[in-house]
Amino acid sequence: MLIKQCRLILTALAFLTRIPIPAWVGYSDAQLNAAVRYFPLIGWLVGALAAGVYSLSVLLWSPAIAVLLSMVFTLLLTGAFHEDGLADFYDGVYGGLTVARRLEIMKDSRVGTYGVLALLAVLGLKFAALSSMTMTQLPWVLIAGHSLSRAFAVSFIYSHDYARSEGGKVQVVAQGLRLPALIFALLVGCLPLYGLPLSALWALPALLVLRVWFARTLTKQLGGYTGDALGAAQQLSELVFYLVVSARL
Repeated sequence: MLIKQCRLILTALAFLTRIPIPAWVGYSDAQLNAAVRYFPLIGWLVGALAAGVYSLSVLLWSPAIAVLLSMVFTLLLTGAFHEDGLADFYDGVYGGLTVARRLEIMKDSRVGTYGVLALLAVLGLKFAALSSMTMTQLPWVLIAGHSLSRAFAVSFIYSHDYARSEGGKVQVVAQGLRLPALIFALLVGCLPLYGLPLSALWALPALLVLRVWFARTLTKQLGGYTGDALGAAQQLSELVFYLVVSARL
């Protein structure tokens, strides 16, 4: 049982990051589908490594430069996996007039105006929000932001159907998510909040509002979720979390 869970964790790690894993882990569609519950745990790792980069960089440079280096590190670590989804999602949703056309645009590897603007807005706001935090607060905020946002994205696998019928890069995780797995993912995603001030809990109702809007957008504009939509969900929820934590409440 322990070996099986380790295999699932490493499968999630390989899917969400560029970190190599041992050959004995293997791969199957069912294995990746079962590994979805551990996506927020990988968020813990990404956030912790980003926090480490920040903590070391701030010893040599200004806090703003340290934040920027931390963000660049996460882009390299994940291969800009979620950011690519964000850009494709906005290109498709705002560039197509029909569901079929939106899905077609989202499969195009080229990035359009809507995608570029979305990336600039989200990355710029994340940088501004993180730069406004204290050096002692920021490392734990990074861990919480990366884990909670991945739990947020996973929730759509439970509540929505996969939009594409011909397959896609996350079709293997589109087989539905059981309620116990969802609850586990949400608990793992929310756990880092205990390391933050109580004011950080205001992020939960804010994320609930975001989820209602995003769920409606998926249903109306795409007829379900796609891999790009999950990437957009992760990026937007991470941003909202940082904005709430950095707000003058």
